Amino acid sequence: MRSLCFCLALAALPAQALEIELRGFYDLNRPASLDYDPTFCGLWIANEGPEVILVTLDGLELQRFGSDLSMIKAVTVEGNALLVADGFGRFQRLSKTGAVLGDPFRLAQTVADTEGIVVEEDGTLVVVEDDPARVLWATPEGEVLREMDTNRLDPPMIEPQGIARDPRNGHYLVVDDWEGTNSLFEFDAEWRFLGTTPLIAYGTDPEGIAIRPGSNTIFIAFDQGARIAAFDYVPTGAAAPEADASDCMISALRGLRNRV
Repeated sequence: MRSLCFCLALAALPAQALEIELRGFYDLNRPASLDYDPTFCGLWIANEGPEVILVTLDGLELQRFGSDLSMIKAVTVEGNALLVADGFGRFQRLSKTGAVLGDPFRLAQTVADTEGIVVEEDGTLVVVEDDPARVLWATPEGEVLREMDTNRLDPPMIEPQGIARDPRNGHYLVVDDWEGTNSLFEFDAEWRFLGTTPLIAYGTDPEGIAIRPGSNTIFIAFDQGARIAAFDYVPTGAAAPEADASDCMISALRGLRNRV
């Protein structure tokens, strides 16, 4: 297995840095992992319980269901299905109505503390672990292709948690929790490290993150305080893209309680 080279990862930062501006937040018990689903204009949420939950963007629950796993700690949309993980190394695919699409499986390499997952356009799984702190790339069948030790970043990402991928530019956003830097890390499509954004002004112990690219919005789940915050978002190296009204219209963050 090839290790990912870190020489390029510490390249000079672009002039235009990532920008976020708080829109509001709502309460939710123990949010651990998030992913945005344009089909429902909602968020899939794993909260370290036995079920995965679908809510509207302002927090109204739409459905929930379980899996063959004892706990669901991470969730991501995989085409027309969901991929969930229990945090102890097991994964399973489910339909968006809760039907089991296959038996639980493990990656070919030992994976023991999964905190977040995204699926790339070619089907590659990108898996975040916090012990040891690393990012793994694997085929849909579970063969590990490479890994990155996030402790070797500058600053190090000590407790990587949730991960999201912006489909417009391929950038990746990863949150580092309270035991790390309590920050948002950004990487470009080739996983060159772009920079960090402190999150302490908005909450502590970030656990999950999701991107709604059509409205230039990101959602970050904070364990301490048990809430989800919504932010206007501009990625590094870009002006704010035009919002895409066709993304979805059924939820407009009406219930978010603004802090300002």
